[in-house]
Amino acid sequence: MAVDLVGGGTFRVAFQMLFDAVIAVKKETTMFKSMLGDIKSTLDSLQPVIKEREKYDSKEGLENFAMQMEEGVKLVYKCSKVGVWNWCRKYRYTRKLDELDKCLQRLVEVLKVQGIRDVKETLVSLRNIETVLHRIEGNLVMQNQPEKINGWSSVPEPPPVTVGLDVPLKELKIKLLKDDVSMLVLTAAGGCGKTTLAKKFCQDQEVKDKFKNNIFFVTLSKKPNLDLIVHELYQRKGSQVPAFENEVIAVYWLQLFLKETSQNPVLYVLDDVWSGSESLLEKFDEFKMTNYKVLVTSRFAFPRFGSPYHLESLNDEDAMALFHHSASLEDKSSYAREDLSTKIVELCKGFPLAVTAVGRSLRGQPIEIWRKRVMEWSKGSSILASNNDLLACLKSSIDALDKEKPTLKECFLDLCSFPKDQRISAATLIDMWAELYGLDEPSLSIANLYQLTTQSLANLAVTRNEREADGYYTEHFVTQHDMLRELAIHQASQDPIGQRKRLIIDIRGDNLPNWLTEAKHQPMQARLLSISTDGAFSKKWPNMQLPKAEVLVLNFETNSYNLPEFVKKMDKLKVLIVTNFSFLPAELNNFQLLGSSSNLKRIRLERISIPSISKNIKQLESVQKISLFMCSIGQAFGKGSINILDALPNLGEMDIDCCHELVELPVGVCDLFRLKKLSITNCHNLSALPEKIGKLLSLEVLRLRSCTDLLELPSSIRNLKKLNFLDISYCFSIKQLPEHIGEICSLKKLNMRQCSRLQDLPASVLDLEQLKDVICDEETELLWEPFLPFLKNTHIKVVKEDNNLNWLHKLRS
Repeated sequence: MAVDLVGGGTFRVAFQMLFDAVIAVKKETTMFKSMLGDIKSTLDSLQPVIKEREKYDSKEGLENFAMQMEEGVKLVYKCSKVGVWNWCRKYRYTRKLDELDKCLQRLVEVLKVQGIRDVKETLVSLRNIETVLHRIEGNLVMQNQPEKINGWSSVPEPPPVTVGLDVPLKELKIKLLKDDVSMLVLTAAGGCGKTTLAKKFCQDQEVKDKFKNNIFFVTLSKKPNLDLIVHELYQRKGSQVPAFENEVIAVYWLQLFLKETSQNPVLYVLDDVWSGSESLLEKFDEFKMTNYKVLVTSRFAFPRFGSPYHLESLNDEDAMALFHHSASLEDKSSYAREDLSTKIVELCKGFPLAVTAVGRSLRGQPIEIWRKRVMEWSKGSSILASNNDLLACLKSSIDALDKEKPTLKECFLDLCSFPKDQRISAATLIDMWAELYGLDEPSLSIANLYQLTTQSLANLAVTRNEREADGYYTEHFVTQHDMLRELAIHQASQDPIGQRKRLIIDIRGDNLPNWLTEAKHQPMQARLLSISTDGAFSKKWPNMQLPKAEVLVLNFETNSYNLPEFVKKMDKLKVLIVTNFSFLPAELNNFQLLGSSSNLKRIRLERISIPSISKNIKQLESVQKISLFMCSIGQAFGKGSINILDALPNLGEMDIDCCHELVELPVGVCDLFRLKKLSITNCHNLSALPEKIGKLLSLEVLRLRSCTDLLELPSSIRNLKKLNFLDISYCFSIKQLPEHIGEICSLKKLNMRQCSRLQDLPASVLDLEQLKDVICDEETELLWEPFLPFLKNTHIKVVKEDNNLNWLHKLRS
């Protein structure tokens, strides 16, 4: 490594970087203040020696010291991030800081003992030093010479016509111009207008008055080159910098630039930032000053940098205005074109790039072409297929997932298995992905959904914010813009039909696709099959061969639905998802066909009449989990029906959610002796549980959340010796707990928020020796105060109520 004692060289720059880092971190941290003080003292003694040695060109032995200084800079900044209670890191970094100080002390001795070897060489060195210093002084011309600053002139202009950005612009100014905000991420899917809004932000008069010419607009894209970025910033203010030998030097010059420009109000716009650029954003985010602002535009939300601003789609009025401009309809409008324009804008769903691309493609075309396009798109053809720019823009987001996160890409593509404009229950995806990708823990699937949300590929919404995650996600739902759904369908259909991993069939009326009738005797290789039909569908399904299908998703809108006959030949079927999107629960016929599915593990039914299947069900020996959402249970598994234990002998988990007609739990459920998890939530008319519930000796989890009419818990609950989690939150009608609840000897966690009628606790709670966590509200906390001195290992966690009533929408959906 070359060592140059002055200028932009490694040794001198490394020393200055270390000196600055020690001073900065010493002010912030208390944990390493003493060690950093020692290092600063050593650096203070080293500085005059270095200045003395700058008279000579002696480089002997300094390469290693320069590298150790660079490593020291990294070490010092790492120390600033060590938590107070992280004793392990504190010990390790203390030892490393001591080693760094000793290294610097050795350097002092080395420089002191080196003599002057050649006066002539010294004079030459002095002349070289003088030249380099002049160059550096010229490079450090900053804000005090405005004639050399051209940051503002480098800000690109927004398009001449923009729509729907006035409100976002106001909201963006409010968020970013706050005193306590230094960086804001503006996020949305590709093609939603993020860059256009950023350009308008820079052109806003209030912004220009505040930052004047001190505005820098830099486009980063997928693989930002730090050297080029730093050189570009200096060039935009009329300065030059030397070539950087490594990234550490480039970082130093960047920090120097940021520090100098921030003396006056400054705005940096980092445009089109992709995942993987977090370390660069951290460098820009180090400065926390009132007049220092960074606006980031990205498809990725980067939540570590604070709450992002999400740019929404256009409303109908703005979308129509944009379409008129793109199609040049200002002077050529007619009633026929206006009618077609309305349909086109509706199909584009307010997606700016889609509106623009379609408008441009139809500009100047005869009205017959307009009609043809609208007819094709209305019948299910994709807008993406005829717009390469739109496709390329959207596709780049999922291409980025190919190598780094292939499973996440597969999860994104699976979202097209459900009808457009419908919310997808996260619980449904959990069941699918557990079998398709081995995501056995529900939290892993939820983590993937959060990642898709931060990358603007989906939107995960929580109808009730439960701060205590317990692996039950009935309150989580996923939505997706229609353009992103079309993207997923387009990508899923690139392979020949017989070779596709997922087969998505969307049928309107009785119009079966031609390939389906032609290929009825040919085996398909799909692992996932999704079939969606509307209320007009009445045909009988053709025979299909799906020897590798593991997940079957059936979406329909009729009062009665027949399982396809080919189901009995789906030997590898593991997950069945049946969703009725009509208002009332539907009759589900042919359920007995599943009797031959020896690998079926999970069944999820939504808005289904359970009595219609309980009379015809055959033994499903392999099924381990069944979920019922907004189903009509009624007298299911009563007289004339198969015993539920005979039908589901190995059932380990049962979820019943929002089944409003459920008044009493079928007593047959208590025979499921292998049941480990029973969740009955949001069933507001449930008033009683069977006394025989104590027979569920394998039960580990019992959730009764939001069963608002439930009056009491059966006394037999005392027999549930393996129960470790009991959730009775929002059970407003429970007035007392069973007297012998203390006999639930394995109970570790109890959630009893908003049990507002509960007056006291039985004395037997003192016997709950394994109880670690009790989740309460402020009122129920008081009930535990007399017992806490005797429950040494029990922690009471008081959760303040979130007044968000979005969960009520779930009950109506």
